[in-house]
Amino acid sequence: MRILLLGGTTEASRMARALAEAGLDAVFSYAGRTAAPVAQPLPMRVGGFGGVEGLADWLGRERISHVIDATHPFAAQMSRNAVEACALTGAQLVALERAPWQAGEGDRWTLVSDLAAAAAALPEAPVRVFLAIGRQHLDAFAGHPQHRYLLRLVDPPDALPLPRAEAVIARGPFTLDEDLALLRRHGTQIVVAKNAGGEGARAKLDAARILGLPVILIDRPAIPERPRAETPEAVMAWLGSHAHLGV
Repeated sequence: MRILLLGGTTEASRMARALAEAGLDAVFSYAGRTAAPVAQPLPMRVGGFGGVEGLADWLGRERISHVIDATHPFAAQMSRNAVEACALTGAQLVALERAPWQAGEGDRWTLVSDLAAAAAALPEAPVRVFLAIGRQHLDAFAGHPQHRYLLRLVDPPDALPLPRAEAVIARGPFTLDEDLALLRRHGTQIVVAKNAGGEGARAKLDAARILGLPVILIDRPAIPERPRAETPEAVMAWLGSHAHLGV
């Protein structure tokens, strides 16, 4: 057994620890979108694979038997590539995927299908928006420059496509008290977020509920059906008896 762990989430780091503690032969792969990725207890590689064909070639060359896709739920292209590459090579694939968030009592959520729909859901009148979507898709909001945007990013941006934007540089997970303070300090009126699920990024939604703020929540992109697990323990169970090889 040789495992490729596609990382980028808190769950991926937990998965890496479980694999390392089990003594399994595994490689942790980062996409390379952050300047200083979190160190892992497994051998690491950073960067893309070159699409489906590049990933399939790498899987074959490295004799990968199992792939664990623990990328962000919105890293859809990487997940699609993993499905196709595993089908080509015969590697077994499982997705370590957080359950999506569900609205509760007091939540004022507007559910939208994608980034363009989220931008269109903003009011015409200028408002203060906490745009909690990362830095890769800010262009979707460039057509709404009247708003004042608050961004929270892992790395300082080179340039921003939004003329009235302020970036806070921080790495999660974040607490409820931290996000309450952030939204109050910046006078936030609307929160825009992706439905990533999990606990590490939920605090902003809980803070919005406490403050009575509306949330525009973007649904996850479609990914082909594949085996899924919600916890590293479930993935280890999926690996089954092979999990003890090499201990």
